[in-house]
Amino acid sequence: MTPDALAQAARACRLFVSGVVGLTAADGLPPRFGTLALLSPDEPGFWPHVEASPEFRDGAPDPLDRWSRRTIEALAAEVGGMAVFPFGGPPWHPFFAWALRSGQAWKSPMQLLVHDRMGLMASYRGGIALPVPPPPGPPAAAPPPSTGSPAPRPGGRPAGAITAGRYDLAACHAWLDTPGGENCLNSGCLARRACPLSASYGRLAGQSAWHMRHFHR
Repeated sequence: MTPDALAQAARACRLFVSGVVGLTAADGLPPRFGTLALLSPDEPGFWPHVEASPEFRDGAPDPLDRWSRRTIEALAAEVGGMAVFPFGGPPWHPFFAWALRSGQAWKSPMQLLVHDRMGLMASYRGGIALPVPPPPGPPAAAPPPSTGSPAPRPGGRPAGAITAGRYDLAACHAWLDTPGGENCLNSGCLARRACPLSASYGRLAGQSAWHMRHFHR
């Protein structure tokens, strides 16, 4: 199955093909696979879909990762591919590097990925390696999408955790423990939300809050 055909099948699971990568021996996947399709939440609608799943009702840990594994492994079996995930390691698959190689994601001034559709809300639930030849040649070079300014706006980074292209994890967590950090904790990172593409992507505040609670625990 081609990446285009996979994209149609993925939509029923509220996923979309957010990048296609030609594989090499250095990627560590079996040599019969020449192409990797990256899969991301298809917004709007992704979060209500997964919240209604058995994984979010059984009370067991890691419901989103378990949903991703079940769903993407079923898609992989349907198309004759192999599912790979950014969790469950080590060893860890190089999703950050794969995203950059897709030509649809870039490293932002915040050092986080910015995607041409997801903005700074870029996330990858997994990927499917396909037994088809890699795309002909590297993706065409394109400038990264604008995040609204050359660097995150001061009003969009009140924690002071992003300075001169560096991300201070401790400062971010400290900010979330203050009354001023409640906005980030309940609605998602202000710096990510400052990106116009992030705002147009359609990710719900409830989804961002769920991720922030798991990040800040």
